[in-house]
Amino acid sequence: MANTTMANMNTNSNSKEESKKMDEREAIPLLTPYKMGNFNLSHRIVLAPLSRSRSYNFIPQPHAALYYSQRTTKGGFLIGEASGVSDTAQGYPNTPGIWTREQLEAWKPIVSAVHEKGGIFFCQLWHAGRVSNYEYQPDGKAPISSTDKRLRKDIANNKATADKYPPPRRVRADEIPKLVNDFVIAAKNAMEAEIHGANGYLLDQFLKDKVNDRDDEYGGNLENRCRFPLQVVKAVADEIGADKVGMRLSPFADYNDCGDSDPHALGVHMAQSLNEMGILYIHLIEPRMVTQFHKFDGTKSSLTPIRKAFKDGTFIVAGGYDRNEGNEAISCAAADLVAYGRLFLANPDLPTRFQLDAHLNQPDATTFYSHHPVLGYTDYPFLQPNPK
Repeated sequence: MANTTMANMNTNSNSKEESKKMDEREAIPLLTPYKMGNFNLSHRIVLAPLSRSRSYNFIPQPHAALYYSQRTTKGGFLIGEASGVSDTAQGYPNTPGIWTREQLEAWKPIVSAVHEKGGIFFCQLWHAGRVSNYEYQPDGKAPISSTDKRLRKDIANNKATADKYPPPRRVRADEIPKLVNDFVIAAKNAMEAEIHGANGYLLDQFLKDKVNDRDDEYGGNLENRCRFPLQVVKAVADEIGADKVGMRLSPFADYNDCGDSDPHALGVHMAQSLNEMGILYIHLIEPRMVTQFHKFDGTKSSLTPIRKAFKDGTFIVAGGYDRNEGNEAISCAAADLVAYGRLFLANPDLPTRFQLDAHLNQPDATTFYSHHPVLGYTDYPFLQPNPK
């Protein structure tokens, strides 16, 4: 905590000097303003949704207010960590939820801390689907999915054992409306939301044909596989307004053993459908991200056709971007905004560092999913005072 306090003192004492330097320099593309629907953003750098595993018993904790406020700038856009929409949604320890009154009340001071600094905060709505086990399910039942096949590799592409990820129960078609309503209730609580349709979780398990082996109206051809995720988006948009809804997609990824035989067609179809619904933005994982933390720049796949299909809304990209790549993506119109995860985690003042082209702290992977309320969470240092 002492490190955090000292870091904040350093930031406060040098904020005027840093601001002056930033004003004197020509704004880099990432630091140019952008109008995202009704939201006026001061820059193009987005805090990506990052699971932090520090919401004990699925309840957001007070220390999250400091974590998010540290990474808030006036007019900055932050996407909160994946938050479960129901008691069947959880798949990891100490991840937050947003389906109960207690959880909602716990989120309020966290969101207020962001708003007080002039930031924009969206909650990411999530259901893990088969990426779960009996421990996290009501009455110790099997997790649900589009299939009854258990996953064979996890989010890090490690072999997934049956004791950790048991075979799921194939959800029945008549249960889909209840699942849709779970997202609606969570969205009503959040008021501004990103729907998590990526990374091999429940909605992605319906989208991808290497997992979805159904023979009803929610499986088989592309339109059927997209039906449930699009029903979720439409219902949420109808409830809180399409102008307050985004969706994250990873058509090219095979995270959590969830791949597709034609990711290009899947991405374009979803982008066209979401564009017709008029939602605020879509948030795409780059094809080069072969795992969550490793990129392969030799891939020939591109997000360009998906960007063209989502022609009326904001297009956000994520996936191993550094400062130069982010500037290039904005300057060549490959994206409107760039989401940063690990770099923003390790550098709470990332926009300032990017503007000054300053040294960057390196993220400590050993603390990514620690449950500690400070270590690897709010103790990353801000820029130190410049020598006199």
